[in-house]
Amino acid sequence: MKALVLERYNELVYKDVSDPIIKSDEVLVRVMACGICGSDVHGMDGSTGRRIPPLIMGHEASGVIVKTGTDVRGWKSGDRVTFDSTVYPLNDWFTLEGMYNLSDNREVFGVSPGTYKRDGAFAEFIAIPQHILYRIPEKVSFEQAAMVEAVAVALHSINIARVRTGDNCVVVGAGMIGIFIMKLLRISGASEIIAIDINPKRLIKAKIAGADHTFISTEENLGEKITALTNIRGADISFEAVGKSESVNIAIDILRKGGKTVFVGNISPSINFPLQKVVTRELKVLGSCAIRGEYETVLNMLESGKISVDDQISAIAPLSEGAVWFNKLYKMEDGLNKVILVP
Repeated sequence: MKALVLERYNELVYKDVSDPIIKSDEVLVRVMACGICGSDVHGMDGSTGRRIPPLIMGHEASGVIVKTGTDVRGWKSGDRVTFDSTVYPLNDWFTLEGMYNLSDNREVFGVSPGTYKRDGAFAEFIAIPQHILYRIPEKVSFEQAAMVEAVAVALHSINIARVRTGDNCVVVGAGMIGIFIMKLLRISGASEIIAIDINPKRLIKAKIAGADHTFISTEENLGEKITALTNIRGADISFEAVGKSESVNIAIDILRKGGKTVFVGNISPSINFPLQKVVTRELKVLGSCAIRGEYETVLNMLESGKISVDDQISAIAPLSEGAVWFNKLYKMEDGLNKVILVP
């Protein structure tokens, strides 16, 4: 089969590789669409340490089952499917406790951090365990289904936060995940939705996604301005969707006493953390890791039209041109959000 292989850092090659061999509990999926995730772009240059080459990246995908293992039940050739980005063991303690995203032995498609290597979906075919498959509704396209992972990550953070009707919420970082958090907050009944980003163009998109107010992260008296919009108390909940010291500190600074922040971004392995502010104001700091069963909900929302993803898709291109589009994203060319590659 053909695949886009990260041969060396910053070197993607479209080439022939061996077809996947499925296990008895797996299905072989012909990939119809696979999105380029920001983590893939950052992984391409080795900065994250989680994409050690050679590797086939890609974990936001959809396709059609072409073959089933001998122990597979409920799935057949021709079924349109998407799948969780995480492969988790069913007998792990965390899985059994309902926290499969924290499993000690979980593996992510298209990731190679040194402890394991699992090729991903920038290829014609991929082998998928049956327990992470999800059926694509008839009204949902393959390209839309390839966006489910990103929306599910955002929804998981909403679930972690336990947003209540009327909560004043701030989203720091108006990239892909931040935009979906805003869309979901609007559905969840949040009161004031405030977006903060360093890029004015992203804030325009945040307004379209449902933000009531937007601010440049470097604005003077930012905390005072947000306090004025949130009942003179500060935000009830903030979502940090970047993963840098500067944005984390903003997410904490704009909270009311007793408020909570959810960390979703994880670009930086470590940050400067304002410990005394958290302790003296009794703030709750929560981490949101990947996905925990949100796929089905997102697929249903896409089918019903409650949430849209088409506005975030900038380009649909052949997998053979993948290296070109990776470079465009790496250089942060204007106007590019999600690029979907089609084998």
